Amino acid sequence: MQLCELIGAIHPIAVEGSTAGSISALVYDSRQVGEGAVFFALPGSKTDGRNYISQAIAAGAGAVVASSFVGVAPTTDCCFIQVANVRRAMAQAAAHYYGYPGKGIPVIGVTGTNGKTTTTYLVEAILRTAGYNPAVFGTIAYRLAGTCSYEATHTTPESIELMWMLAEFRRRGADALIMEVSSHALEQHRVDGLVFDVAVFSNLTRDHLDYHAGLEDYFASKSRLFTDLLGAGVALINADDPYGQRLIADIPAALTFGQQPTCNLYPRQVVVGRDGIHGVFSGSRGDVQIDSPMIGDFNLSNLLAAVAIAQQLHISNEQITAGISAAPQVPGRLERVDNDGGVLALVDYAHTGDALEQVLKTLSGLEHRRLYTVVGCGGDRDPGKRPLMAAAAVKYSDLAIFTSDNPRTEDPLAILQQIRAGALAAGSCELDPSALNSASNGFIVIPERRSAINCAARLAGKGDLLLVAGKGHEDYQILGTTRIHFDDREELQRAFGQAGAACNCGGGSHV
Repeated sequence: MQLCELIGAIHPIAVEGSTAGSISALVYDSRQVGEGAVFFALPGSKTDGRNYISQAIAAGAGAVVASSFVGVAPTTDCCFIQVANVRRAMAQAAAHYYGYPGKGIPVIGVTGTNGKTTTTYLVEAILRTAGYNPAVFGTIAYRLAGTCSYEATHTTPESIELMWMLAEFRRRGADALIMEVSSHALEQHRVDGLVFDVAVFSNLTRDHLDYHAGLEDYFASKSRLFTDLLGAGVALINADDPYGQRLIADIPAALTFGQQPTCNLYPRQVVVGRDGIHGVFSGSRGDVQIDSPMIGDFNLSNLLAAVAIAQQLHISNEQITAGISAAPQVPGRLERVDNDGGVLALVDYAHTGDALEQVLKTLSGLEHRRLYTVVGCGGDRDPGKRPLMAAAAVKYSDLAIFTSDNPRTEDPLAILQQIRAGALAAGSCELDPSALNSASNGFIVIPERRSAINCAARLAGKGDLLLVAGKGHEDYQILGTTRIHFDDREELQRAFGQAGAACNCGGGSHV
């Protein structure tokens, strides 16, 4: 592609230098610049891409796109392109460079704090039952089932990677796109090269306040999917959520799903129990029979969202029923871990106060003897949610075991101290880990995650519920800047195999 053609797609403020060259690549990391590449000098929270313009030019960049070129020496070998917003320009350029791979197929975006991954898995199963071959981008992976999969470094990838992968998936036969759309991606214009046919709002609760200035800023970022990127598409909004109600007021044409019969889709004669969710969803497009092994009112909401999406794509209600029944277990979302002790053991990704409360509220309503919860909070993230998660854990659990999550560069003991303070403030009692028994009520702190999981598995018995929360599908733990292998599901399986031993509440090498 010629540079002059790409420039026409990004609407520059000013262009200085020759536009006659051809483009070899689009990059935003100066270390990846080669001869003929277009370098996007992105602003960042830790560094500014404009600091690397000279390095990109020295590496052979044919063009640099930036918001300004103050202090950069002119050159005859590189075209300078000034734009108002570099990230938006990069998304527009990527879409053009890779041939607008989102055109001609249904494009579905799901945003919200919780439920995005489960909803996209459900929609994928329904679409495959209906004969589609959808590409899926989300927290767990970027994939085209049975063909290829890439590790998900972010919930929503940067625009260049997004368009490159989508073009590759289209080449391999993808005929639909299902995306989890994060607030970061919306704020940073990563998906601005797409026009969505269906956009879903699941809910909004406290999260990512290490990035956003507050809940209003967080909500404003989520709202961009509906106000800026939906075009003539359909907005589907959860009417049970307060922020969903605000969005409905702003978008009169939106369709709704929720518990009330006034919604465009609502549950009728639905039973939510230990064996799953069963009943009928009713709405303007007819009734859908639901038989799903998923549990919890929050999964009822996810099912409603998935059915609403499928109906907007004119998939038959019979195919929707079949797709939901065929949907696989979503990795790390109330994922069951088999054991011989009669314990309902579950691993879940809940890592916010509201998500943990919703999961534990559901579990506490199921038939059980005792409920054990193992949970921690990630480092270098919003510290304000730590006492909220602690309060939710002690509210519903007979015994909460607080441990490390991904401490990253924070002191794991300092994180645990904040969690401990939240539990005490909620009125719970801290216990001595060395004096536990099957009737102990309150909370304990075990910094080393493996020991915490082992302790919970050894305490839990027949008829008990055991939840290991926070990391879900993740198969790693981040200690400082080092990433090691650690999978809660593997650890829980191993712990059940050792459950006959005395409770080990000691330390270890992994926090």
